[in-house]
Amino acid sequence: MTRNAIIFHGTGGNPDVLWYPWLDRQLTERGYQVERPYYPSLNVEPISTFLPKVLDGRLFDADTVLVGHSGGAALLLALLEHLQAPVAQTILVAGYATRPNDSDEPVLQDGYDWDRIRSNGGELYFINSITDPYGCDATQGRLMFDNLGGTQIVRDDGHFGDFDQPYDTFELIDRLIVPTRPDHDSEPHIPAAGEPSIPEIEVDETVAPRPEEEVADVARADVRP
Repeated sequence: MTRNAIIFHGTGGNPDVLWYPWLDRQLTERGYQVERPYYPSLNVEPISTFLPKVLDGRLFDADTVLVGHSGGAALLLALLEHLQAPVAQTILVAGYATRPNDSDEPVLQDGYDWDRIRSNGGELYFINSITDPYGCDATQGRLMFDNLGGTQIVRDDGHFGDFDQPYDTFELIDRLIVPTRPDHDSEPHIPAAGEPSIPEIEVDETVAPRPEEEVADVARADVRP
């Protein structure tokens, strides 16, 4: 079955900026059906009335990969909580689960059913920066990681694209997303000899200090209910 990917832009953005079109092309070439919806009311309209518009008429299943940036990543938390079936992968870039600054955040819920999100999210990745200008930083990534497990990736790279931060490609995400076969069947990719199975993961140990033997948990953990 053909895999599908949905790329959600950030607050005040649109699907034709930053790395979104590039990732669309990369995944399309790999056999994905890619959608980049446009939501001008993202993080403007309350999530309680906005989310049904996102869910309506759209397929979310075991062949779906979700990618969200900034407000679009925050949206994915509510979306996953309300899905009826799990997806394959979810990648949250500059995501957050609580207000990252003094601005209103209508995209956020007052609370989350973390168990349900974990069950529906598939392979979860949180990509955050220690220098995010809006506070969508590694601390926010750690909050989600602590509640959901998965993989936290910490970089020193601003907001991963903004009006004053050109970011036309994002090879890390392309490498994280599960490849498809030429016939579009969804089967696990087995790396060839010498091919890395996952991209190099950088961890900032200052985000949430732990005993030395536990630092690896920041990169990957298997959290169960």
